[in-house]
Amino acid sequence: MDKQLELLQGTLDMLILKATSLGPLHGYGILLRIQQISKDRLEIQQGSLYPALYRLEHQGWITSEWGESENKRKAKYYRLTAAGKRRLQSETDNWNRMAEVIAGILGAKPEEV
Repeated sequence: MDKQLELLQGTLDMLILKATSLGPLHGYGILLRIQQISKDRLEIQQGSLYPALYRLEHQGWITSEWGESENKRKAKYYRLTAAGKRRLQSETDNWNRMAEVIAGILGAKPEEV
């Protein structure tokens, strides 16, 4: 099995919300945080990340401000808003319900159908 898994459609927003819920991060920091939490099993492409950050900010789920990165460069830092916290909770609940349903389906035996 490959070390890294493919990101399922529609999960990037949820992962970004989770990463920013752990503290403000610049864009590349969000990529690294998701990789770290997933123990390097997920890798987000920058080409996917930045449009998602724009979309989440436009929806009011994250906010940004300019700051200085660790290497003294200007960077945009993102943090979760109150609306983003509610959205993350809702997405987490939906994800867990769906995972439970799919696990039940995959675990079905012929005598149970």
